Amino acid sequence: MSKISEVVQRARAAFNSGRTRPLQFRIQQLEALRRMIKERERDIADALAADLHRNEWNSYNEELIYCLEEIEYTLKKLPEWVLDEPVEKTARTQQDECYIHSEPMGVVLIIGTWNYPFDLTIQPMVGAIAAGNAVILKPSELSENMASLLATIIPQYLDKDLYPVINGGVPETTEVLKERFDYILYTGSTGVGKIVMTAAAKHLTPVTLELGGKSPCYVDKDCDLDVACRRIAWGKYMNSGQTCVAPDYILCDPSIQNQVVEKLKKAVKEFYGEDAKKSRDYGRIISSRHFQRVMGLIEGQKVAYGGTGDAATRYIAPTILTDVDPQTPVMQEEIFGPIMPIVCVRSLEEAIQFINQREKPLALYVFSQNDKVIKKMIAETSSGGVTANDVIIHLSVHSLPFGGVGNSGMGCYHGKYSFMTFSHRRSCLVRSLQKEDPFKGRYPPSLAKMTRH
Repeated sequence: MSKISEVVQRARAAFNSGRTRPLQFRIQQLEALRRMIKERERDIADALAADLHRNEWNSYNEELIYCLEEIEYTLKKLPEWVLDEPVEKTARTQQDECYIHSEPMGVVLIIGTWNYPFDLTIQPMVGAIAAGNAVILKPSELSENMASLLATIIPQYLDKDLYPVINGGVPETTEVLKERFDYILYTGSTGVGKIVMTAAAKHLTPVTLELGGKSPCYVDKDCDLDVACRRIAWGKYMNSGQTCVAPDYILCDPSIQNQVVEKLKKAVKEFYGEDAKKSRDYGRIISSRHFQRVMGLIEGQKVAYGGTGDAATRYIAPTILTDVDPQTPVMQEEIFGPIMPIVCVRSLEEAIQFINQREKPLALYVFSQNDKVIKKMIAETSSGGVTANDVIIHLSVHSLPFGGVGNSGMGCYHGKYSFMTFSHRRSCLVRSLQKEDPFKGRYPPSLAKMTRH
């Protein structure tokens, strides 16, 4: 038996022992996870700095705070979530007890990603622990410092058998996916998402796939361009553009394109100074391969700002492209880097048509002071989520599910949706053995009853 098989079997044996079932145990583990984040905040920040050139303030505000808030919210609500949920009864079940009982799925696999390697691994784990599962974590090997740290610190705070960490690259992930799990949550690319789903299908294992895509950002002529461009620039260039819900490209009327460029430039200089390379707040591309890929997307484009890079440090300047042809490579794949293409459209209807001709994105953004424009964009397009007059921020609301649709993924989590994702909602009907008379009509023989019908 391989080492990975042993880890999975140990987690299953621990789950089968029943120790995750009591509410108090789940609360203890979540409190331990919270303590880990607070006590090891500096170590986490150091790993993020080494992997992504992220400073301590950004580490806390872009990753740790979301995990801490998720834990606090879950601890507050969990005693309510675990209760059986009464349901409406039919005429024939008025005397029965009908309810939904939430039970843990079993052994859950969470495959993390490298762009927010702490939050996007730990935040789904919060819901899986809350629902009473054993959880096996597989962090991304690209964020190697974080992967190593998680493998070191998680066993120091959480139950070692129930919550193991498996590290390694493609061979190890392939090996892990041969095992049978009761649920898999994967965050990453659409291509690998298909591989995960194929592996899961062999065991009929349900999946949540948090993928990506090209999240459009429509800027209406009727909006405050200074505020809109500052908010767009914040979401685009955060983490050097390596955010799954970053605005991928801008759609706007040609008459405001130059204003959008100037106001984006102004915001970038306000955030990162004249030379973003010297800014403590500006990130780096995760690997040399991704650096080359992103730089390749700039080739042949009309660069209005930026466009430079340094392979040695994997730095790519905040970049703006204008009059972008939708057929060029930068508009064919998710950019996942600090490049903002601007595509000109002459109407809201044309923008909607442009969006609908492409795969459904993980997020969609619309900036307008006209509520009818916002409502029309929401009504006539499809995406995982929407934020109007800002970007990314819908992710921070516990009561909103976070997830994709179509090519951008399936399933969702955050808040109660995490608890529901990692629970089997079991239909239960409890009937008394007394009072048999009302049910006699259902028993054979039926011939004598036909005339009554």
